Amino acid sequence: MSAYAVIKTGGKQYRVARGDEVRFERLPGEVGETIAFEQVLLTADGETIEVGKPFVENSKVVGRITHHGKSKKVMIVKYKRRKDYRRKKGHRQQFTLVRIEDINGAQAGALAQEVHSNGT
Repeated sequence: MSAYAVIKTGGKQYRVARGDEVRFERLPGEVGETIAFEQVLLTADGETIEVGKPFVENSKVVGRITHHGKSKKVMIVKYKRRKDYRRKKGHRQQFTLVRIEDINGAQAGALAQEVHSNGT
């Protein structure tokens, strides 16, 4: 079983593992930049599971922004019968595609500091 973590960003929770490409709601940053997720709710390495209260201390997930884009259009239609009331509106949610590069648990807190300072 590979290592994974549960992180919180954009008001949602995501289960991520190293090498995953995950779509998050739009995040600040340019393509190619490194981004660190500090709000880690759970980390697991296959043998041990560490659950935070509410977050795991000295733990972070590091990823790299690979793409910004918009998802498919969602159509919103409002209609009231016999009242000549019709409204049609579309919405495209912006997203950021992030490749997860590393998961640093509490035992690897020093490594997380090193990775973030190097920018890789």
